[in-house]
Amino acid sequence: MAQPAERPAGFTNLQKRTLSAAVLLPVTVVAIVLGAPWFNVLVALFAVVMAWEWTSVVATVRDPGETKPVPAPSARGWGILAAVSSVIAVLALWRASSWGASLGNWSIENGWVVVLAGVVIVAILSLVADRQRTVWYIAGIPYVIVPPMALVLLRDSPEGLATIVWMLALVVAADTGGYLVGRTVGGPKLVPRISPNKTWSGLGGAVLGAALAGLCTAFILNHTNVWMLTLISAVLGLLEQGGDLVESAFKRHFGVKDTSQIIPGHGGVLDRVDGLLAVAVAVLVINLWAGGSVLAW
Repeated sequence: MAQPAERPAGFTNLQKRTLSAAVLLPVTVVAIVLGAPWFNVLVALFAVVMAWEWTSVVATVRDPGETKPVPAPSARGWGILAAVSSVIAVLALWRASSWGASLGNWSIENGWVVVLAGVVIVAILSLVADRQRTVWYIAGIPYVIVPPMALVLLRDSPEGLATIVWMLALVVAADTGGYLVGRTVGGPKLVPRISPNKTWSGLGGAVLGAALAGLCTAFILNHTNVWMLTLISAVLGLLEQGGDLVESAFKRHFGVKDTSQIIPGHGGVLDRVDGLLAVAVAVLVINLWAGGSVLAW
């Protein structure tokens, strides 16, 4: 009787995921609780990785004779990456209170100047290095700069810690609700050409999960308008799924499954924070429009 083939030695995907979470989760929690400058530094590091992942994917070409994408010459991406990373690093540190004397008292307007400077630098470099993908390189600037800026500004606000925790809980609840309801109920596909596994029922589960996260947050914070925060959270859950679809469309266009393998078992940073990026920008816009934190309404 033939013996069953032995499984190759090494970590399983679940073990990799567990180990990655065991390392990243405590670091992230500590940085969120401590705030500036630690949170800003963490955001800067993640933003630099996001820039690397974006440029690496964009600098990928498809060989008609191959089923897998083939990396283009590294010269097409690395110079642009260096420029993007430098801009993001400065941007994510600008609000650090301990470095206020050296960086100056920046305002939100200065942040847009940094974004514009990044666009100009990348446009010039990409026109020289990879003219055909200039638009994609430029598109990466707001995608990997604006959300980190939003996160830093939100954490630096009076309701900063509660806001970040609420947003993270909302994103996790939306992803979990979408997955559980989508797998259990199934049904018509949402956008099969972009994300074959997403269903309309899963979208409903994501919105419901986000709404529940908002409801729980309202009760924990003794919020005066429970249903308003619940409704806002539900809408943000919808945007969170939209952010996931945008990143999925980006990867599908370039024929890649993950933006990188930098997080063992999880893929890339962009793969994990795509929904959070959309939520962070939306919350910042709401706060600026309302003239204060949504959690203080």
